[in-house]
Formats: sequence, C-alpha cells, structure tokens
Amino acid sequence: MSKVPPGPTPGFLVWRVANKWRVAVDRAVAPLGLTHAKYALVASLYGMRHSGERPSQRELADHTGLEALYVSKLARALEADGLIERTRHPRDPRAVQLALTGQGESVTRQAVTVVQGLLEQLLEPLGGLDAPRTRAFTDELTTLLHAPLAPSRPNDESTQGTTP
Repeated sequence: MSKVPPGPTPGFLVWRVANKWRVAVDRAVAPLGLTHAKYALVASLYGMRHSGERPSQRELADHTGLEALYVSKLARALEADGLIERTRHPRDPRAVQLALTGQGESVTRQAVTVVQGLLEQLLEPLGGLDAPRTRAFTDELTTLLHAPLAPSRPNDESTQGTTP
C-alpha cells in the first residue's frame, strides 16, 4: 500500500492550473463574443489555415482534444455568429469542412493577441515564454499529454479484488 504524499497531488495541481487557465481565457475573450472552447476552435482553425490545412470537424476535434459532438455544437454556434463557415468536404460527403470567415479571422487575431498576453503572465514565474524552465515545462506537459490512459471499468475482471 502506497502512502499518500503530503500536500496537493500532481493530478490536483494539473486540474487547478487547467481551470485557472480556462477561467482566465473565458474572461479575456468574452468581450470578443468567445468562450475558451470557442477560442480553442477558432485559434486552431487559424493556425491550421496558415499551415495550408482546411480541416474537417473530426480533424479539428482530434487536433483540439475535444469530443467530436462538442466540436459540432461549437461549430454551429460559431457559424451562427458569422465566424466560421461549414461546408461539405469535397472528398467525403459525410464530413463537414471548416474555415474562418473574414470576420472570424479578425476576431481570432484579436483573441490570439489577448490570450498571448495571458500566457506571458502565466509563464512569468518560470521566466517567461522563452525561458529554459518554460521549455522544460512544455516538454514535460507534452510527455504527459502523449501518455496513454486506459480508463478502468468498475466491473473489469483485472481490477476485481484489488484495493485502489
């Protein structure tokens, strides 16, 4: 049986930092008519377009890590706001392709500037955006992000009779 370390666990701290970031972004982009989730989509579309991509909703969901159904809901809302356009994919009639409108480009550029300022504030204790500690932190987060997690099921035979 392992002992619980004193103080907050890494999982709790990751959760707290993620929530702190989401709330800060929500507040910062609200004047532009965005939420953190909408910002994640338009900023991703903006970056992908500059890389020559015009993603499908599924590709955008994979890129952002959001559920495909949630991306679909957000895309419809962003389309209603005039920020993106949804069209049928030319090679897959079942897929929907997404792109920023002119208004979407303008709003996204403003939002990226605002969020970049927030990121600089968040990373200041590590020495700023280009600091060695920030690069090391980014590498560690990337490692954790790519670590596979298989959720255990309560009735999974492999977990029966074991204590958490």
